[in-house]
Amino acid sequence: MNMDSQGQTTSLQRLQNVEKRIVKVLELAGGVMDELSSPTGPRKEVVQNHCLDFMQLIKDIQVALRDEIKSACEYRPFENCDYGSRIGSEICFKKLEFVMSQLEAMKQTMDEYHAAV
Repeated sequence: MNMDSQGQTTSLQRLQNVEKRIVKVLELAGGVMDELSSPTGPRKEVVQNHCLDFMQLIKDIQVALRDEIKSACEYRPFENCDYGSRIGSEICFKKLEFVMSQLEAMKQTMDEYHAAV
């Protein structure tokens, strides 16, 4: 297993852990809803603990996702690809051709004007 696939596996595992945290966040939210809809009324300490855990998990998820996005942006498999610059050059060439044809048309119009005058 090379370094890249090890990194990707680790990244995949980290994202799976984030997914588990998201499930836990939803369970906590559900627990709070159950507690709030309880016929005997919500128990303050249960709601408070669920809310604290919820907020901590949200922070953990945000940090983990931010790190994954950052590392994904640093990974550039097509860094040496010249496709973008080739397409850019081709577009510039087409624009230049168009400008030259417009200049040629203007020159022809000017020549016709001078010939008529």
